[in-house]
Amino acid sequence: MHATAQQTAIQYLSGTDKDHTVQWDFFCTKGMNSGKWTGIAVPSNWEQQSFGGYSYGHDKVKTDEQGLYKHLFKAASEWKNKKVFIVFEGSMTDTQVKINGRLAGALHQGGFYRFKYDISALLKYGVDNLLEVKVSKQSANASINRAERNGDFWVLGGIYRPVYLEILPSVFIDRVAIDAKANGAFSMDVFGMNIKAGNTIEAQVQNLRGENVEAPFSVNVTAVNEKIVLKKQFTNPDLWNPEFPHLYQVKVTIKNRDQSLHSITQKFGFRTAELRSQDGFYVNGQKVIFKGVCRHSSWPLTGRTLSKEISLLDIGLMKEMNMNAVRMSHYPPDQHFLDACDSLGLFVLDELTGWQAAYDTVTGRRLVKELVTRDVNHPGIVMWDNGNEGGWNRALDNDYQLYDPQNRLVIHPWEKFNGTDTKHYPDYNYLVNSSLYGKEIFFPTEFMHGLYDGGHGAGLDDFWNLILQHPYGAGGFLWSFHDEGIVRMDKDSVMDTDGNHAPDGIVGPYREKEASFYTIKEIWSPVYIKQAAITSSFDGKLEIANRYLYTNLNQCSFAWKLAKLPAPGDMTASNTIVATGKATISLAPGGTGPLQLNLPASWNSNDVLYLTAHDPYNKEIFTWSWSLQAAAAVAKKMIPSAASSNIETKTMDDNFVVQLDGINYYFDNATGQLSKVINKKASISLSDGPIVTGVKHNLKELKHYTNGTQYIVEPVYEGPSSFTVKWIFTPGQPVKLEYAYSVKGEVSCMGISFNYPEEKITGVKWLGRGPYRVWKNRLKGQQFGVWQKQYNNTITGESWNYPEFKGYHANLYWVEVISKESTFRIYNEEENVFLQMLKPSKPAGANNENTSPAFAEGNIGFMNAIPAIGTKFQAAERMGPQSQLNMQLNYAPVKGNLWFDFR
Repeated sequence: MHATAQQTAIQYLSGTDKDHTVQWDFFCTKGMNSGKWTGIAVPSNWEQQSFGGYSYGHDKVKTDEQGLYKHLFKAASEWKNKKVFIVFEGSMTDTQVKINGRLAGALHQGGFYRFKYDISALLKYGVDNLLEVKVSKQSANASINRAERNGDFWVLGGIYRPVYLEILPSVFIDRVAIDAKANGAFSMDVFGMNIKAGNTIEAQVQNLRGENVEAPFSVNVTAVNEKIVLKKQFTNPDLWNPEFPHLYQVKVTIKNRDQSLHSITQKFGFRTAELRSQDGFYVNGQKVIFKGVCRHSSWPLTGRTLSKEISLLDIGLMKEMNMNAVRMSHYPPDQHFLDACDSLGLFVLDELTGWQAAYDTVTGRRLVKELVTRDVNHPGIVMWDNGNEGGWNRALDNDYQLYDPQNRLVIHPWEKFNGTDTKHYPDYNYLVNSSLYGKEIFFPTEFMHGLYDGGHGAGLDDFWNLILQHPYGAGGFLWSFHDEGIVRMDKDSVMDTDGNHAPDGIVGPYREKEASFYTIKEIWSPVYIKQAAITSSFDGKLEIANRYLYTNLNQCSFAWKLAKLPAPGDMTASNTIVATGKATISLAPGGTGPLQLNLPASWNSNDVLYLTAHDPYNKEIFTWSWSLQAAAAVAKKMIPSAASSNIETKTMDDNFVVQLDGINYYFDNATGQLSKVINKKASISLSDGPIVTGVKHNLKELKHYTNGTQYIVEPVYEGPSSFTVKWIFTPGQPVKLEYAYSVKGEVSCMGISFNYPEEKITGVKWLGRGPYRVWKNRLKGQQFGVWQKQYNNTITGESWNYPEFKGYHANLYWVEVISKESTFRIYNEEENVFLQMLKPSKPAGANNENTSPAFAEGNIGFMNAIPAIGTKFQAAERMGPQSQLNMQLNYAPVKGNLWFDFR
């Protein structure tokens, strides 16, 4: 009969996360609520509990308060002959721990790492014990302040991750380090305490249901060693990769003959990660492309105190964007985040802190050990980052392998090192040159800086196409996942992103989705469809490419829908689904082939075709959409037949007026431009147009005349380029505007515009691509349909009511401007016209024009070309072909036809 092995017992002294805390006694030495004993939630950053003061890493003068903690806890009598450790998952920064007035051990320095003390000899068993902790926000070690406290992120204080006791038998397994390769070779380093010769270390691999996988294996201890190695060869294990993240667990037991002394269970995955020089980065023999993002660990209300739910939320959003990798920036994350990366499937770059400055060697060596020994068994981790952007201590490069039997690659993010080029914020020309001349494996560990509305999806299409063509391309990591906003308890709970330092995300502080979220989702879709338009000759076949690494598309599903779209004036913006169907294809990773949609014969009588791909877990990969009707055909349906009512005109001092169907149209005699419209309900303040963007024309003559049953108003302009305008009035119909213009040279945007008072607009409804605005270099990600938005004045990254109301909107067919005066509609007959709806304000924190593209002079425009947007560090024109200035095509005038419906 075998005795059951003792398990490690855990007793939390704090709460477990941001939503489950325990009150401890607390005294803050400076700042908010200082100078008195009170209570504080643990774990927490004390600033978010209204103590101390706030600092950002770039602040030249930072707050330097200390926090004093006290907490009583009972040590059970039955622990007396056991080992008891107190474990801190993370404390910022210098942390002194006392038990019953006696030091638990040396002062711990380093704010992002797990540490623990053996307090067995300090405890009083069967009674209460006093825990006292003194935490200094600034470190006494100058290198820690340089590496951790001067970084480009919030500098917070406190015991921000859980604190707990580990209770173990006197003979126990401290930790294990596993190397489980894709070929089934399993090796495990076991580190124990008080293990003696004659003991046995036994291992049993199981699936996560607890079912044994092959036979157990063991090693008889013949001498006392710090490390005992167990090995076994497994047959055809299920491999871990981000598309199929298969996990196992190993139960490790110390035995003394038939007595089981201690047992632990550790999750792991079989996988092999390796860099192949002048080739690529490989996982399980498959060349990998990282579709990654950099992530800070933060939440607005709680700082760096998070929860498993936040980890699942963030990873869910990354997977929704079709990402397969995440870089820890710029410190190791919570354990539950890494656990979720393992189980849900993300490659991870785990990072030793060092933001442009490194730890000293003694400190760095200790912290490398704390980092690697905590995280070594996560299969998701495929590399170690030894600091960031110059913050690497080269003396530490070889320390990682001391604790990592997998000998993972060590990189210096930003530097050419160890066969990699991880250049930060390359422009497009750098990619071109790297592709031609570089020999290193290329994957920028920060690129497409997402300050405000710039970067991320804007320019990514060009970058990604070139990275995929790069002979040694391995993808890249966007900067960054979310805006690192903090709710300031000292400023009436305002959201603070420290000017332009922290609003860099694809999502907002509370994970609000920006437009780039959907652009990335399409560009990084593992199912790639190039077809931009569907015409009447479409035979139901779509050429697709499989950009998965490990998944055949026969493991995915495809569903199509044909829909009718609502018309202007309908009370709904919802589609009417007419027909649906499914499609299948078998296509290996890297392959291309036709996906056949078996559409009904009447498919092209509908308005839109949607195709949705789902992954093997039935999660949406992306939904593509194609308009099936030309803009002119849709506009024609909106125009009633001509009637026989009278057209009257009159000339006033300032305006020429056309009266038709109860509506008066006013044209400025000095400019020839529309100045206002008065219908039966109200005066509509649409004015100052049309004008050509960026070109000044002067009125030569305001012609107006009868043409059969129609009346024509035709201002004649002169200027540096041609510009013709003709307003056509037909009884019973909206007024039609025919125009043509030309431009010379390269311009930011091309089109015509009008003015309308912003304060009178309450909403907009339109048929086109939406619901988000677009830039020239960020056109992907939106769907064709009818969309409606209420007015907002959102400035991306400074407020977070998304989607933004203001900006350019793609593929306009018609628009309904909802206003306090009288709602009016405009129907467009031309393809690829962009609606300019007002002008977004420049962010207050912007210190250049890179993320503030040009707009037309008017605030309601109909554009044939729109500007690109840049990044924090680069103007748009440095970001690739789609980011260049616009030019008129083939020297032909640009023509447009718009119908203005004020009825």
